[in-house]
Amino acid sequence: MTRKLVTRLLAVSLAIGVLFTGCSNGSGTSAASGSASAPTAGATKSDTFTYAIPGDPGNSVNVMTTGDRYGLMTVKMLYSPLYIVNPDGIEYDLAESMTPSADHLTYTAKLRKNVKWSDGQPLTADDVVYTFNEMEKESNAGWAYGQLMFGDKMVEVTKVDDYTVQFKLPIVSSSAVEMFSQIFIMPKHIYEGSTNFENNPKNATPVGSGPYKLAEYKAGQYVKFVANDDYFLGKPKIKNIIFRIVENANTAKIALQKGEVDAALVQPSDVKDLKNDTNLTLKPYSEGRVGYMMVNTNTDNMKNKKIRQAVFFALNRDQMNKTAFLTNDYYANVYTFLPPSNPWASTTAEKYEQNVNKSKQLLQEAGVSNISLKLGYSGNDAVQQKQAVLIQQQLAAVGIKLELSGADSTALSNEMKKKGTTKYDLYLNGYIMGIDPDTYSSLFISGSPSNYSGLKDAKIDELFSKGKIETNDDKRKTIYADLQKQLQDDAVIYPICDNKKILAIKSNIAGIDEAKLVSVYSFGDMSKLYYK
Repeated sequence: MTRKLVTRLLAVSLAIGVLFTGCSNGSGTSAASGSASAPTAGATKSDTFTYAIPGDPGNSVNVMTTGDRYGLMTVKMLYSPLYIVNPDGIEYDLAESMTPSADHLTYTAKLRKNVKWSDGQPLTADDVVYTFNEMEKESNAGWAYGQLMFGDKMVEVTKVDDYTVQFKLPIVSSSAVEMFSQIFIMPKHIYEGSTNFENNPKNATPVGSGPYKLAEYKAGQYVKFVANDDYFLGKPKIKNIIFRIVENANTAKIALQKGEVDAALVQPSDVKDLKNDTNLTLKPYSEGRVGYMMVNTNTDNMKNKKIRQAVFFALNRDQMNKTAFLTNDYYANVYTFLPPSNPWASTTAEKYEQNVNKSKQLLQEAGVSNISLKLGYSGNDAVQQKQAVLIQQQLAAVGIKLELSGADSTALSNEMKKKGTTKYDLYLNGYIMGIDPDTYSSLFISGSPSNYSGLKDAKIDELFSKGKIETNDDKRKTIYADLQKQLQDDAVIYPICDNKKILAIKSNIAGIDEAKLVSVYSFGDMSKLYYK
C-alpha cells in the first residue's frame, strides 16, 4: 500500500531542539525606517500584544540557517512558506496548489499572484527557485541541505513561468510534500550574491512576506513587530506584536499576573497559581516534541560505545519526568528518536530502562572507573534544570562524576553546532520534526550540519536512504524499526519526554483558534489574534 504523502507540518527545531541557533550583538538594532518606539506603557491594549519568550532570537535571523525556537518564531512572523501540511490536508500560503505527476517524481507549484515583499516588490517564481537553490549549496550550511539530497543528487527546482515552479526528484520520496512545506521563501533581490547567510548584515533589516515586519530589536530585551498591512492573507488585527525576552520562568509568570505581558508559556508547577485567575486562560497543547540528552562523540570518553550505554542504563527517565512535570497530563515517556504518538515509533528497540548493575558492568568492560563528564543544558529552562540535577545524582550511583554547566539556550545550541566541539560530553535539548521519519534524517546522518552527536554510522545512513525512497508502508515500517534499533544500540541519543506546552493568555484575547497553537512557533498566524 502506498502511504499518503500529505501528512502534517514538519517543524524543525533544533533545539529546533536540535536546530536551534541564533546570534546577537550587544546593542539594540532598529530595522524600520525611523526608529520604532520601545515597548512601553504608552501603547494601548487594543493595538499591542506582548508575548514573553525565554530566549533571544538575535539580530541575524534568516530562513536559510535559523533553527532555534525563538529564531523560527521570528521567521514565521516575517516570512511565508509555500504551504503547510496539516493532518487533514494542505493549507496553502504562497502557493495556490501543489500537484504531483503520475510517477510522483515531479511536483508543480502554482503561486499566488497578489503577494508582495514588504518593500513593495512582487514575490515570484524567481524567489522560490533562488531560495531552494541556495538551500542546496552545502557551503551555505542550510538546515534542509541533507533533506534535499537523494544519494548524490539534489532536487531540481526550476521556473516554468513567473508564477509556476517545478520540483523534480531524482527518485521517489515519501516525504517530499512535507519536506517542501518547511522551507520559507526569501527575497532574491535582497540576498542575491550573498555567501554568508548566518551572519549576513541584511538579516538585521529583513524584507519579508509574512504578517508582520520587524520594527525594532534590542538584544536581551525585546523584538517588536509592526503589522504588514499588505499581508496577502489579510491585514493583521493587532498592529504591534512584541516578543519580550524574559529568561526567568518565575519572572514571566509574575509579569503575566501583573498584566505586563499578555501571554507566556508556563510550567506545570505554575498551573495551581494561575488556574483560578479569571483574567487568564490556560491552553495546554502538544508539539510532538522529543526532549533528549545527546552524547557528543567527539570527546574522548564518549567515543566508547560501552561508556555511552553505561550512562544510559544508569538513568531513570520516568523519575526525571515525574519530577519535572508533576503529572502525566503534561508528558509521555519517549524511548526512541520518534515521539510515542508517531505512527512509525518502534516498541521493540532498546528502551534503556534503568539498570544500575548493567551500567557498572559496562563501565568495567570498558576498562574505566571514576570518570568525569560535563553536561550542558539551558540554565533558564526549569525542566532542564531539574533533569540535570537528577542525571547528576543517577550517574553518581554508578561512579560517574557529572559537572553541570548551565548556559543560555542559544549559546548552548551554537556551541554544539561547532564541528568537532569537545566542550560538553552530554547536553540536554529537544527537537520538533515532522511525522515522516525521513524528516529526522538530518539529525543523525553522517556529515549533516545538524548531526550534533557527531555520529558516523554507515548502517544508519543506509537505512535512512532506503526509507526515504520506499513507498510501501509495511516495508517502510520494517526499515524504520531496524533504524530505531540500530540508533538505540549506538547510544548517542537518550530520549526523555514528549511534553506539552501550556500557554497562559489574557482572557480578553480572542482569535486563538483561528491563529492555531502549533509546534515551535506557538501561534500559526498571529495576525488572527484580536482583543475582545
